[in-house]
Amino acid sequence: QVQVVESGGGLVQAGGSLRLSCAASGSIFSIRSMGWYRQAPGRQRELVASITDDSSTHYKDSVKGRFNISRDSAKNTTDLQMNSLKPEDTAVYYCYAEIEPPRGFTRAYWGQGTQVTVSS
Repeated sequence: QVQVVESGGGLVQAGGSLRLSCAASGSIFSIRSMGWYRQAPGRQRELVASITDDSSTHYKDSVKGRFNISRDSAKNTTDLQMNSLKPEDTAVYYCYAEIEPPRGFTRAYWGQGTQVTVSS
């Protein structure tokens, strides 16, 4: 069994900051990548940021320079530091972890989502 749990969402004014955290636990042999998607009402889920096992990062263009993703491979955790938040960043944020189990196939596991609301 694998669990992915997020924390850290909330309500913030435009220009403010929030830090999201995510932890994977359970039957894990290795984690190839971790990252964050978000989904706003009426819109498709979109990739916000990701980080691989060799610390390569990828960001959605609209968050470059404002968001920073980090990872602690020893603890199977990833954080998303979000600065200079804008109302258009409002969404439910989902953490994922691409996990290789001790036996079986590598696949993505998802957290339950955490709400981020940015007021103008």
